[in-house]
Amino acid sequence: MGERVHRSIMNIKVGMLFYVLSLFLAFFSRKVFLDCLGAEFIGLTGMLMNIMSFLSVAELGIGTSIVYFLYKPLQENNHEKINEVMSMLAYLYRCIGLVILGGGVLVSTCFPQWFGNLSTGLPLVYFAFYAFLATSVAGYIFNYKQLLVGANQKQYLVNAYFQTIGIVQSLAQILLAWYYRNLWLWVVVGLIFTVVGIIVFNMRIRQLYPWLRVSFREGRQHLKQYPEVLQKTRQIFVQKIKDFILYRSDELLVGIFVSVTQVAFYGNYTIITSKFNFLVNILSDGMNAGVGNLIAEGNDKNTMKVFWELTAVRFLIVGIVVFGLLLFIQPFIVCWFGAQYRLSDIIVYLLVFNIFIFLSRGVVEMFISAHGLFSDVWAAWTELVLNLTITLCLAPFYGIVGILLGKILSVFFIAMLWKPYFLFSKGLHKSVWIYWRGMFPYYTIFLLFTILALLLRHVVMEPEATTMPRLAGYAIITYTPLILLYFLTLSIATRGMKYFIARKPSIYNKMKFLTKEKNVC
Repeated sequence: MGERVHRSIMNIKVGMLFYVLSLFLAFFSRKVFLDCLGAEFIGLTGMLMNIMSFLSVAELGIGTSIVYFLYKPLQENNHEKINEVMSMLAYLYRCIGLVILGGGVLVSTCFPQWFGNLSTGLPLVYFAFYAFLATSVAGYIFNYKQLLVGANQKQYLVNAYFQTIGIVQSLAQILLAWYYRNLWLWVVVGLIFTVVGIIVFNMRIRQLYPWLRVSFREGRQHLKQYPEVLQKTRQIFVQKIKDFILYRSDELLVGIFVSVTQVAFYGNYTIITSKFNFLVNILSDGMNAGVGNLIAEGNDKNTMKVFWELTAVRFLIVGIVVFGLLLFIQPFIVCWFGAQYRLSDIIVYLLVFNIFIFLSRGVVEMFISAHGLFSDVWAAWTELVLNLTITLCLAPFYGIVGILLGKILSVFFIAMLWKPYFLFSKGLHKSVWIYWRGMFPYYTIFLLFTILALLLRHVVMEPEATTMPRLAGYAIITYTPLILLYFLTLSIATRGMKYFIARKPSIYNKMKFLTKEKNVC
């Protein structure tokens, strides 16, 4: 128990460190790249990366299903079993890499029709795409061992290596873009750092797990011993396709239904939201393996306690993200990039609401994955069909608004109603009304503070925060008290936040007079 918490905290600490560094660097680099390389090239790279994300659907969810089978042998320190599972993963990921390579070559035959009118020219389009393709394929063939590190609750090692290399790569690309403004050189730098990352990470893996022996040939044979891997993979596959279309295809859809230039405009917003999403993913990545180990212990009472504790932490983080976006994203875009890059308020509100749905469902999804519950394939098909139907109907007429409405309308009922029922009935074996009674104060408090954030934006932020220094000043006097009041309200009204605070007795004792319970642990 203590070791699990310690590793989870370490994952979060390291993740937060690199989050802060990458957050600052992302905004700075975006400005430099737009000014030095042009909105068309940045929009193009966004679309090419979205195409690569689509090709990565060939992963089929194999990584998720394999990690599920690593929790128990890692807990038992069974090296033989771990080697068997990792050999299967190595074999399957090599196959995936070859499939993605073939799919990428096939897709690239359509580039003259898609990108033939760009001023950058087709040779650069092909060069950039094949560089991204090589990066993706190499990741599957050589970097699959990071799943073992993550399952062993050492995600901080993965973050430390790859985020460090990513930061150095961004700095190199910024300098080269500033001095040379060469689009080809920008792509080459990314390819070089990919090779460096693979070499360095695999050297560290050999030091960390000297007993790890992976055999591609034996991996194929071991698949017969684990029929559940392919069964769960088939169940997860539809989920992966659905998740790509819902959460990773924005720039591709904007490029198809609006324009490549608008991809860059919309990308200015999504680079901000993606960094906030990354903040929440730091918590998830740091805790996923811990939840898997917790469920493997079979302590029902402790499992429910942790569920509500994580729910409270998740809603605190969601509030920090959503309230911050509502208050600052429009003034920030104007101050940093210029008023010409600003999109309409309705797009911003839909974007933020979509983020709320995505982030607030995280704890339920985490426990569903830890229980290995992937059998509700119909739910993924429903989300997928609804999203495609609504998007194709609305996007040609309403552009980005239609794309966002397709996401929201297709996922809302499945994410907010079905998934909690599925977890509580099939995984936790409890009445779903326990969930809704527990969630009522969270949704009520969140709604009230959302209204307050909107009032602050229209009364204070919009008329006053007209420059970056003024924006920073008003952020301090509005956002900080808002979040502190939100945290205090959650602490008083929710049991989960009391559990969380009780992990720090010094804080809990100071706040105990605000609660009715004298002891929650």
